[in-house]
Amino acid sequence: MQTGIIISLTLYFLLMLGIGLYAWRKSTDSSEGYLLAGRNLHPAVAALSAGASDMSGWLLLGLPGALYASGLVSAWIGIGLFVGAFINWIVVAPRLRQQTEELGNALTIPEFLANRFPDKAIALRVTSAIIVVLFFTVYTAAGLVGGGKLFETAFGGAIHLGGVSDYTAGLWITAGVVLVYTMIGGFLAVSLTDFVQGIIMLLALVVMPLVVIFGPGGANGASIAAIPQEGFLSLTHGLTMIGWLSAVTWGLGYFGQPHIIVRFMAVRSVREVATARTYGMSWMFVCLIGALGVGIAGRAYIARNGLVLDDPETIFVVLANLLFHPLVTGFLYAALLAAIMSTISSQLLVSSSSLVEDFYRLFLRKNASEHESVNVGRVCVALVAVAAIMIAGNPDSEVLGLVAHAWAGFGAAFGPLIILSLTWKGMTGKGAVAGLTTGALVVVLWIALGWDAQFMGGDGVYEIIPGFVLSWLAIWLVSNATRKPANESPHTNAAIQ
Repeated sequence: MQTGIIISLTLYFLLMLGIGLYAWRKSTDSSEGYLLAGRNLHPAVAALSAGASDMSGWLLLGLPGALYASGLVSAWIGIGLFVGAFINWIVVAPRLRQQTEELGNALTIPEFLANRFPDKAIALRVTSAIIVVLFFTVYTAAGLVGGGKLFETAFGGAIHLGGVSDYTAGLWITAGVVLVYTMIGGFLAVSLTDFVQGIIMLLALVVMPLVVIFGPGGANGASIAAIPQEGFLSLTHGLTMIGWLSAVTWGLGYFGQPHIIVRFMAVRSVREVATARTYGMSWMFVCLIGALGVGIAGRAYIARNGLVLDDPETIFVVLANLLFHPLVTGFLYAALLAAIMSTISSQLLVSSSSLVEDFYRLFLRKNASEHESVNVGRVCVALVAVAAIMIAGNPDSEVLGLVAHAWAGFGAAFGPLIILSLTWKGMTGKGAVAGLTTGALVVVLWIALGWDAQFMGGDGVYEIIPGFVLSWLAIWLVSNATRKPANESPHTNAAIQ
């Protein structure tokens, strides 16, 4: 069993490393090549890269686990995300692709904000870079937790690498492979591996629910309907208004996720954004339906066969072990690792780009060469990864919980800021700084005070809601109070129009 799994995983790891080597030979000789692949991504690659880096391990661990534990009511998270992603492609994608190139050919989100509001350039670059690195370190840790849980559940103490636990071995193996291809291949490697990983995720999420339902001992329609939990197949059972808002407002986070919207900046042209949107939304729809099927059908299968599942977030792993040939099981594990690694690599690269462009080249080495900047970026990738591994050391961490906090932090800090900076010419630099800091601080304080959501039950309000609303309000109030005609350059206004 384990030999077949190891063979499949080894082939998967070698494929990822091979793509990294290919990308290293193609586009790592300049900052634009290393950080944005020369703004020359095919629409399909950009779309699946955005989707794969967005979904992360929560798609195969957190979301099926929530559906397994709570029932169909947890699908509201996926519904909110789908709507948010679609609006993001409509509102943000074409404008960001155009304006980042027109306003100084910005390579990072902090650099774009600095070019958009030159009177507050330093404050915006430094503040946004700090937020990026802080929340992405936590977000990356969530992905590594997923990798650790996979190895712990799959191998059950059989790895024994230097006496460390399977969980710890999973952390280091996952981080190690991602580090290699991200460090050597940059954005092109991350995007191409994301594209391949997105296809693997799609296939896994189509195949597994079908096998769980129609295979031997499967969770057929009758057994799903007979799940001994009241309202398990209801979208509204036990749902409060606050719980519903906390679920669907996950979609607000899309507008402020740097690792997602940076893909918009790298599409070959503005006119190809619509094509990319079609690819991306189709992929997302199928994947979300598949994740729903894994959670619901998996609950029926476990109950019908008299099995016990200690951790709902491992339902995908457990089903892969029970129902498939070892080589196929290894492929399904690779799909889970694909979801995890695609997000980790994107987050590491965005964090690295902020450290290099918004700290190193801004304060330490303003005249750093392209070659030097790329190498410093590689070092920064490693540093952020080590910090994330330290946070992920606790095997009891919940993937969905860690992702929820980081997602809210980015959504509240950058969401209103990105939307308004792209669409409202009356926005000022002081308004931008006010919105950025307000959104981040509200989320952090909300979590620290224990007011964050216990989803669906209505015991708390998801921190993205107050953070997003107050950030938007801060931008609007401060911009109206500080706006002067002289602050709006013709170049900036022309770009927005």
